[in-house]
Amino acid sequence: MLLLVVSTFPDAESAAAAVRALVEEKLAACGTILPGARSIYAWDGKIEDAAEVVVLLKTRAPLYAKLEKRLAKLHPYEVPEIVAWEPGASAKPYADWVAATTSA
Repeated sequence: MLLLVVSTFPDAESAAAAVRALVEEKLAACGTILPGARSIYAWDGKIEDAAEVVVLLKTRAPLYAKLEKRLAKLHPYEVPEIVAWEPGASAKPYADWVAATTSA
């Protein structure tokens, strides 16, 4: 089953390094980096307002635990955002490509 994993990073360079590692290790078939995000959140008793980039990782559900653990190690944040969704539907050729591109 296809899985979409979302994370945010402080900059495109750290995001690209993490995505490249996950793709090379076959934990993700693809990672899309979306610049221009602005996150407002509570941290250490303060309200923060930060520029970030969003990363959309495409993988398979059985790989999630490994991907989560590896992404947490690659991530520069102390508590990285790592959230996964199972799409309600996806194009079969795309889902087949994700399955063929990721490890068992």
